[in-house]
Amino acid sequence: MTTGMKHLAAYQANLLDYNAAKDRACNYIGNQIRAARKSMKLSLEQLSQILMGYGVDIGRVAVNKWEKGISIPSAYQLLAVCAALHLEDGFDYFVSNTKRPLLNAEGRRKVKEYREDLIASGKYREVAPVLEIRYLDMPVSDLPVSAGTGAFLDEGNFEMVSFPESSIPDGAEFGVRVSGDSMEPVYHDGQIVWVQQCETLRTGEVGVMIYDGQGYIKAYAEQEPDDPEAYLGSDGVRRMQPVMVSYNKAYAPKPASPELEFRIVGRVL
Repeated sequence: MTTGMKHLAAYQANLLDYNAAKDRACNYIGNQIRAARKSMKLSLEQLSQILMGYGVDIGRVAVNKWEKGISIPSAYQLLAVCAALHLEDGFDYFVSNTKRPLLNAEGRRKVKEYREDLIASGKYREVAPVLEIRYLDMPVSDLPVSAGTGAFLDEGNFEMVSFPESSIPDGAEFGVRVSGDSMEPVYHDGQIVWVQQCETLRTGEVGVMIYDGQGYIKAYAEQEPDDPEAYLGSDGVRRMQPVMVSYNKAYAPKPASPELEFRIVGRVL
């Protein structure tokens, strides 16, 4: 028998005589709520006020209905009742015929005091687990400095920087530092954006582009060519003219001249 099966068998043995229908028929939960409330010398109104502090916004009439068995509290409301009435053994308290030993009000008070003493000592406080953060070394380029015709992806144009693995999106191959405010308010000066290498972009996608030997981070767009003949391919099909678009409206769209080199380096993730 596995450890899990042993635990299940022991758990079932403790509740061998439990019958939910029987407990509901005799209003076991309602009677237990009333008994605990009276042992703390609380009125229906006082208990309802305490429950409000635990996020259960009900009045004395609703509490009275619980105690009489006219209605039953939800699981969340019952947990709040346990907290309000200091029922540390809440599960046992609301289950009839359990084989676990039950404590009376004085016993529960002593357990509560002992628990508070243990907490106050500071020796037994739960210590939050230390999360292990994994770091990855990723190549990062200073785009305005390293961008050169045909040389942007050269190894010498990158520095290796460590980043938390969780901060790097899937598919990222390298990072680029944004320079200037042309892509505000989405991308900021000095911010590192992550790029996946590719040769094409869909309209509206943000990418890293090389134009006339300079590097740009822009949204990609297309327009009808200013010079249709310049964009006529060898197959006789006319291509669209690439346009680099800034998010900052202070910068006008920048169509790529057919006389200058234009190429896409990658997609910003």
